[in-house]
Parts: sequence; C-alpha cells; structure tokens
Amino acid sequence: MTNKTIPARLDGLTGYPNATGLYDPRSEKDSCGVGFVANIKGVPSHQIMLDAYHINSRMDHRGGCGFEENTGDGAGILTALPHSYFQKIAGEMSISLPEKGQYAVGNIFLPQLSDERKICKDTIEKVIAEEGQNILGWRTVPIDPDGADIGPAAKSAMPLIEQVFIASTSTDPEAFERSLYVIRKRFTRTLRGESDLSQANQLYACSLSCRVIVYKGMLTPGQLFPFFSDLEDPDYESHLAMVHSRFSTNTFPSWDRAQPNRFMSHNGEINTLRGNVNLMTARQGVAQSLAFNDISKLFPIVEPECSDSGTFDNVLEFLLMSGRSLQEAIMMMIPEAWQADENMSAEKRSFYEYHSAVMEPWDGPASIAFTDGKYIGAVLDRNGLRPSRYYLTHDDKVIMASEVGVLMVDPSNVKAKGRLQPGRMFLVDFEQGRMIPDEELKAEFASQRPYGKWLEEQKLHLSDVPAVNEELKFDPETLLPRMQAFGYTVETMQFMLLPLVTEARDPLGSMGNDSALACLSDKSRMLYDYFKQLFAQVTNPPIDSIREEVVMSLECFIGPEGNVVETTEQQAHRLCIPHPILSNEELNTLRDMDYRGWKTQVIDVTFDKSGGEVEMHKTFDRIRKESSDAIANGYSLIILSDRNIGPDRMAISALAACGAVHHHLVREHQRTQIGIIVETGEAREVHHHCLLVGFGADAINPYVAFEALWQAQLDNLLDSSEYPDIQTIVE
Repeated sequence: MTNKTIPARLDGLTGYPNATGLYDPRSEKDSCGVGFVANIKGVPSHQIMLDAYHINSRMDHRGGCGFEENTGDGAGILTALPHSYFQKIAGEMSISLPEKGQYAVGNIFLPQLSDERKICKDTIEKVIAEEGQNILGWRTVPIDPDGADIGPAAKSAMPLIEQVFIASTSTDPEAFERSLYVIRKRFTRTLRGESDLSQANQLYACSLSCRVIVYKGMLTPGQLFPFFSDLEDPDYESHLAMVHSRFSTNTFPSWDRAQPNRFMSHNGEINTLRGNVNLMTARQGVAQSLAFNDISKLFPIVEPECSDSGTFDNVLEFLLMSGRSLQEAIMMMIPEAWQADENMSAEKRSFYEYHSAVMEPWDGPASIAFTDGKYIGAVLDRNGLRPSRYYLTHDDKVIMASEVGVLMVDPSNVKAKGRLQPGRMFLVDFEQGRMIPDEELKAEFASQRPYGKWLEEQKLHLSDVPAVNEELKFDPETLLPRMQAFGYTVETMQFMLLPLVTEARDPLGSMGNDSALACLSDKSRMLYDYFKQLFAQVTNPPIDSIREEVVMSLECFIGPEGNVVETTEQQAHRLCIPHPILSNEELNTLRDMDYRGWKTQVIDVTFDKSGGEVEMHKTFDRIRKESSDAIANGYSLIILSDRNIGPDRMAISALAACGAVHHHLVREHQRTQIGIIVETGEAREVHHHCLLVGFGADAINPYVAFEALWQAQLDNLLDSSEYPDIQTIVE
C-alpha cells in the first residue's frame, strides 16, 4: 500500500486529525459498554431488537459525547441478517433474492461527494464481478438525522450510507463468506489505501456478510434506532443482537470507528497493540492458506487508521476466514494464564503452550463479545480487569453486558447467572441450542491434536543446547573505560545496579522527579532517557503483586515462526527460554550453536569513530542488510553485539540498532523468520531492558552490567558470603 496523509479533521469529514507534532493517530484506543441479547434456540424475533436497544440505552453512561451533547462517540448494533425483512425490501426494489445464505447484504459508508461516490461504487461492482459473484443492486439506507437529533459535528462528518446486495455463485456458504472477505479487502485497499480520492477515508464497509449485518455511526445509544429506521421496523427480526456504546479514551471519534466491528465488540484497551500489529504485518511474508488462491489479496491484514478494537477484529477475521473456528481463534488471541495454573489439565496446558509459539497474546484489560452468526459469546483477558455479567432465562434468552440491570428480568425466570472469569469463555451455540461450559469447550479443542507430543518432540530448551567450553570474557583492566563509554556513573552503581542485588527489586524513587526532560536537557543523555513508559492512563487499574504472579510469566519462545493459519507439528519448533535476560554462558552457547538445524549469526554494531556521522549511518544500513542476509542464509538467530567497542571503535546505541533491525524486518515482512538477541554493555536498568524488548529484542545479554557486579564483589562492595551467586549470574 502507498503511504497516505490522513485528511485533516478540519474538513469535517473524517473524524480524526493528521499526525501532527506529538500526536499520532496510531495511538488510538477506546473504552466502552458492550452487551448482547440472543435467543439460545436461534429463534428470530423483533423483541430481541427492542431488548438490545434497551440494553444499549441503559449503558449510555459508558459512552461519550463531544462538546455537543447530541454528538456521540459512537454506538451500533450487530444482528443476524434479517432474511424476511430483506425479502420485503427486495420486493419493493424489484430484486429477486436467493435463499437464505445464498446472498449477502453489506452496509457501506460512501463519500459525500457524488463523483467520488460513483467511483467507489463502480470499483466495488468491478471487484465483485472479478471475484465471480453477482451484484443485485444498491439501496440507500433510510436514515433520519433530524428525528434522531444528531449533533452538527456528527452530521457534518456523516458519510452517505448504502446497502449492496450480492448473490452467491456457490452453494457453499463458507466459500461465499471467504469470497466476500476478499471482495471487501480488495476494494478497501484500492479505494481507501491507494486512491487519490479526497474523501477516501469515508469509504468503509461496516459489514459484508451472508450471516450478519452491522448498523453503527457517530451516535449516542439513544439515537441509534431513531436514526436507522430499518431497526425500528417490526419485520426486522433476529435471533441475536450485539450492541456497543463507545467512549473514545484519548482518541477522536469517527463514523467508521464506532462499534460493533464485523465480528466483535470490545470494552477495554489492547495494551500490546503496537507489537501485535508489527508481528501480524511481518507474518504476511510467510502466510499461506489453501482457502485462498492468492492470499496477498487479503493484505494488509491489519487495516490502517483502525482503533485497537478494529485491529483485533481484523486479525480475528483473518484467522476465521483462513479456516480456524471462532472459538479457537479467540483462545489463541486471548489465552488463559496457563503457566502458573497447577490445576489446569495437561492437554489444555499443551494447547496454550503450543499456540504461544504460534501467536503472542493480545493483552488487555479487555472484555470482548464476539459472534459469527452461528455462535455468540464473550471472554475476559487473563488479567480479568473488566466487568461482564450474564443471565440465562427459562424462556431461552441469554443476556450479557458490562454490568447488571441493563434489562429487567423476572427473578423467577432466571435459570442461571454469573460473571465472566479471567481467561474464561462464555459461549452459546445456536445449532445445539445451549450454552457450552468453558471446560467442555476448551477440553474439546485441547484434545483435537497431540499438542503435548508435538511440544515434546519439537520444542528446543535452552538447557538442552550443548554448552560451549569457552573462558568467560572479563577484563578488569578495560572495565572502567568500557563503563564510561557506555555512560555508567557512580550513581548507576550506587542507586541502580547494587540495589538490584541487595534488595532483589527495581529501586524506587520518590514522586516529583525534577530532573530535566531528556529532550530539553543541555547534558548528553542516553537514548533510553527519551522514552517514558506507555500505558493506558484512564481506566487501567494497577495490577497487584499476587495477581501478577498468577497471570504473568517471563518464559517465552524465540526464533523463526511458522505459518499462523496452519496447525502443524513444525510450529512448535522454537527455542524456549525461561526469561529474556541471558547470562554470559548462555549467550556463548547460543553464539556457537549448531543444534537441530539452528545456527546463529553475529552482527557487529560498532563502527570506526573516525568516520563520524557518515560511518554511523552506513553502519545502520549494513546491519539491516546483514539481518536480511542472515534469513536468506538459513540462520535462526542473530546477535547484535557491541563487544568490539574500543579506543578506535564506537557502538551504535543498542536500542537504536535493535529498533532499526526489528522495524526493517517488519517492513520487509521477515521479522517472524528470525530471532533477535542483543549483546550489549549499554543496558543496566530495568527500564533499559523493557525498552529493548519493546523495540524487538527477544533476549538480552547485559555483559558490562554483569562484569560491573562481579567487580563490585571483588572490591568488597558486596559481601561474598551474603551474595555468593554473583559469579554464577555472570557465568
């Protein structure tokens, strides 16, 4: 895709501004109210629609509005495709609809400008024909902005909304859904990503499916049904309805960012978003699927200018359309905290461990409701920091929402009620007509394949790699010059490194740090000082130490990944390390490894200081090229090393070198094909290691920090009897 400038907010059309100064629209997040109501037996009715409207209106406080009280951050509803209603509409349009499941209806946002709207519709029709499907016609969606009393800001940004009707040329609904997915991805990329249309960002497909349909907009919950008159028609019947009220935390609202998305809606934030997006982009280089003749039509998997919820939906849809079931895809993306759960069955533990080698978790806090028309359910992420309550009634109704009391239920009609548990899934199967318990659901998927056997035969343990009998490099004579070269100070040792050993924790300081910001300081500062922790500042409660021990683990897989849409034994052929900090001995072992097809390439990140800035830039180009060459030559790991630093050689900051290589490989769709290890004398603080991991490092060897502690023990700054493990740590 070509890079495009996002049209300015000031034109009143797109709902979000350009990247300007410190503002970056990629940082968008949102928090909101989510809920659904459905008939467990799959019986459609208009009462489901009325209940959904009531639920959403009761969550008005979870949404947000702008400076105008009648301009909402976003509200919407996802329902099953109302077959009888669209039959009536088709008759009025003189269109003959095929049988249920053999046609699709899509709600499409189109530009306000008539000439650009015509270009969009012509392109959509062309793509539909090229993908072998038949277009039946277009319908302008009836709306009532004045009756709904939507605000001037929402009205000025409002796109034209039309429905496209498409008839299937296949008798297989699954094949039809995949074709619709390709159609939507193709015309979205062409019109929104590659065209020169001034209102390109108004083009958006809310939904395009033969099973479900989404009505949404920059509305408040109370405006949703009055605005879309379709929803108020008594003939509009559905067996499910998912609603959403959006509060755009630290972000700008827009019509396309309203929820529900095409398969899910979300309350919370995805706090691992940037890493998740980068790795999904990188996976495009190895993605293959028998379900698609040309999988490149689906790229980019993650569409630009999406919120965190929209990005999650993009990936969920990709996994679904590539052959995974809805439940399996959700279990992959939002796993339980399995590492420390001693009561979890071996089969389920193996399932989660295997899939941790395939995909990283999408961590919240998050409560996610999801549906594909055949199932509807909800799940909390493993931290469990979002509320979600559900009711099951004797008259076969299921109600789930961010809180209780959204829909009046006679207590005598309550069959069961409860709340979602961390990592647990709540699922209703309309074909079976029942709620499937979490244990039954996950036991079924965990037993489908021999995940435990695959891990046993394929997983590489760091302890299994043959050790190298090599003398550890420690030169006390050059330690002080090297520490000075890497910016160590007396305070570094006194307040940072030594307390890590003596107190076994990251040293804490008082609030009100009055040191100059790195960008404003007149002193030379380390690159790490220009970065502060990124976190959700509004709704994230801090995680307590007890929950942290239960739900978090430092153990991770590194090295080349497989094809994310496949489930094969080879996917587990990755190196497992207990934590991302490597001792000198472990680093030496990996440096010289030639084990089960794995080998390592060392890339020097130092340069001749006489070459100055020019030589530094050449070094960046060199290490990027050498990283790609290492992949081409079959290496599994690369080590970015600054050990060659000396009187005549300077080192690029390990953070800059790691980030340069990582993002180069992401852009080239190669990042998942190799692991990155950083051997650096620069990192010594917890903040440094967190940044290196955040910018792409799979593991880190802070060798100068180890040597400094070793020297501190030799200098009697650490009691050898009290801290006998220092040398062991270094080794």
